[in-house]
Amino acid sequence: MIKNEQRPLNFEKCPESDDELKKRLEIEKLINKNIDKNISFDVLVKLSLAPYGLVNDDFRRILWPQLAGVDINHLGQAPTLDKFQCHPEYNQVVLDVNRSLKRFPPGIPYEQRIALQDQLTVLILRVIQKYPNLRYYQGYHDVAVTFLLVVGEEIAFAIMEQLSTTHFSECMQETMEATQRRLMFIWPIIKFENPELYQFLQNSTVGTLFSLPWYLTWFGHSLTSYRTVVRLYDYFLASPIYTSIFVTAAILLYRSDEILKEDCDMASIPEDLPFEDLLKTSSSLLNKYSLTLIEKDVEELICQERRKRKTDEALIVKRRQPATSNRIPIITKWLPNILTAKPVILTTAISIVVGVCAYYYNNQYLAAGIS
Repeated sequence: MIKNEQRPLNFEKCPESDDELKKRLEIEKLINKNIDKNISFDVLVKLSLAPYGLVNDDFRRILWPQLAGVDINHLGQAPTLDKFQCHPEYNQVVLDVNRSLKRFPPGIPYEQRIALQDQLTVLILRVIQKYPNLRYYQGYHDVAVTFLLVVGEEIAFAIMEQLSTTHFSECMQETMEATQRRLMFIWPIIKFENPELYQFLQNSTVGTLFSLPWYLTWFGHSLTSYRTVVRLYDYFLASPIYTSIFVTAAILLYRSDEILKEDCDMASIPEDLPFEDLLKTSSSLLNKYSLTLIEKDVEELICQERRKRKTDEALIVKRRQPATSNRIPIITKWLPNILTAKPVILTTAISIVVGVCAYYYNNQYLAAGIS
């Protein structure tokens, strides 16, 4: 589903700009105003959507649970890893967690890294054991590790539990059919905003597979900048469920010239993209196009694809029919002559005819691509 080759996450800190400093002081003041450090939800959403988001992990540790609707005063204690070793998803989760070493801070002591890996495994298995209707998918660990690194094991579990039953519930169904359909929501947005780009992408039959890791992991799997990943998580936690679709559309629209020149790796995301501008574009698109409008256009697109498939299938059948009907007279032409021969010759001749026909039919079917 998602390529295993993952680049290391860059945890390098950037110098704080004047605007970022101003935002940090604003959030600090709001947090310190209340003993419980809670901020009005509407204010919190505005802060998360605005440039620089929640600024740093110290604030995120306090404010992400509030955004996700998690009560940190009522958290359960995490069980030990051995409690899950009989779970049917255990081996797959452990395998994926072991692959996620590049998502941990560099230089982390070995003992601490092992402890974090165990915590991540337990966190994931706790969710899917509590909700048997939810299925683990590759990429889920990329989301979970981000929350684990920022807020710690207990709060990360509570947030992942909440998101798994809302934002990621479609991705955790028995099949990926609902997710594949959701990714098609990209196309109406592109069509409305840039018809030339839309037509080019449709003609190229690029599909939506390139954006699957973006959607499944909130871009966490595809980006190498930790700073960018957590900034995007600020935005997604404060936004409607399918907002990552609009961010995907914003990226494609921004890269339209590059795509139209056919000089673009669709699956890769350049690290130098102006993400704050892209998030503004995403919010604008989200306000501009309702999900109802987009869904209607997707239904039309699906109907077009079905009609095209039926037409293609009908053409294939039509091409095969003449070749089949023309073989019958050949047999009827031979049989009268064969039936006038002596019994021994008759048996031999019929065997030869059957063999020739079988060989003929076999070759014809192979030529038509049928096995």
